[in-house]
Amino acid sequence: MQNNKASILSQKLFQTERKFPLRWIVALSALPLFGVVAAFGIAPDTDVKRIPVHTVVESLALPNISAQTASTQQFWREERIQRGDTVADLLSRLDVNTQDIQAFLNEAKHAQALYQLKPGKTVQAQTTEDGELLSLRYHYGGDTVLLVEKQGDHFKTSEQALPLERQVVMKSGQIRSSLFAATDAANMPDAVAVQMADIFSTDIDFHRDLQRGDKFTVEYEAFYNKGELVKTGHILAAEFINSGKSYRAVYFQDNDGHGGYYTADGKNLRKAFLRSPLEFSRVTSGFTTARFHPILKEWRAHKGVDYGAPIGTRVKATADGVVEQVGAQRGYGNVIVLKHQGKFETVYGHLSAFASGLRKGQHISQGDVIGYVGMTGMATGPHLHYEFKVAGVQRNPLSIEVPTAFPIAANQKAEFNRIAQPLLANLDLLRGTNLAALD
Repeated sequence: MQNNKASILSQKLFQTERKFPLRWIVALSALPLFGVVAAFGIAPDTDVKRIPVHTVVESLALPNISAQTASTQQFWREERIQRGDTVADLLSRLDVNTQDIQAFLNEAKHAQALYQLKPGKTVQAQTTEDGELLSLRYHYGGDTVLLVEKQGDHFKTSEQALPLERQVVMKSGQIRSSLFAATDAANMPDAVAVQMADIFSTDIDFHRDLQRGDKFTVEYEAFYNKGELVKTGHILAAEFINSGKSYRAVYFQDNDGHGGYYTADGKNLRKAFLRSPLEFSRVTSGFTTARFHPILKEWRAHKGVDYGAPIGTRVKATADGVVEQVGAQRGYGNVIVLKHQGKFETVYGHLSAFASGLRKGQHISQGDVIGYVGMTGMATGPHLHYEFKVAGVQRNPLSIEVPTAFPIAANQKAEFNRIAQPLLANLDLLRGTNLAALD
């Protein structure tokens, strides 16, 4: 019986070999993304019934659904401050939940910047899906950002420096009505316009000397954060053409870290005295030996210069010196007297207020703000009365020759030339090019 079974099995296997002469069983598996052909070979005379079969059981770790649910997603949202907004309004629009709004208002009271919201500025907040406030950022001005972070159940506030990218910006323009109108047309910040006027103030009187058609070209530092202008730095080089005459300036910092502006050949643009104690104003009354006094109604000498300007306009010291007097004095009203090197004195009268902390004996640097324009004393309108004295005698500050400061030191001239030459080359390149029209 067993022999018969073996004979039958042998015949069946032989028949199978006749149908598949290569003795291959080919399995084709058409997968959705990959066309794969798998070939399995069976050796001759293999007993397929005796192939060992092993059952393998593996336990697979299932995802922790409860953990996933607990770790909610986090989002950054941004809102622009609108006129009349409160901190609560902003947090509500940033989708912060009521509980965290209340906690934030209670704990971040000392963050004064949040209570001086500036329309147009933006606030970013990081929250969870259910409105929990994790952190808040507010760049309110300057090169710092206010950061509020949640730590446990409390909010911690701090200020951090913004990462800034420095760029050199080149602009040019032409005077048609005023300096500020020209710099606005050239899309220049006011801070750069004021700095340019200060640089050339010893050679150009911006109250009287500006002419229609005057031109300027300027290279200055600008600092950006994420493409947004944060602040401007030094003017690196500038040219101002006034009544056809060219004035140039280059910024240079010496080995001691003191910076200043110099001509192309290294002469110091800074004079011992500025021409004017105000950045911008108009002369309402000049130096004269006979003027009809508007209050006393009599002819008398006016041994100073009156600059008309709005109340509160900043008044600057025209030279380094020491405060000789600060207080009220009859017709001068609130007055400051500065004593300078040698036999020079300057007087600033009719002030509305003095600079904070100003006191007799205090050392003052040229350009420091010492007070503010007013109309105290014998004054019919807001203006600054300015006197320039030599050995106690008033002299006309608009015409007197004033000494210059020291030029570039001989041992630093080579370094100055290395820095100045490419900047001056840019001014040559930009001369006659209206960059304002190219913006």
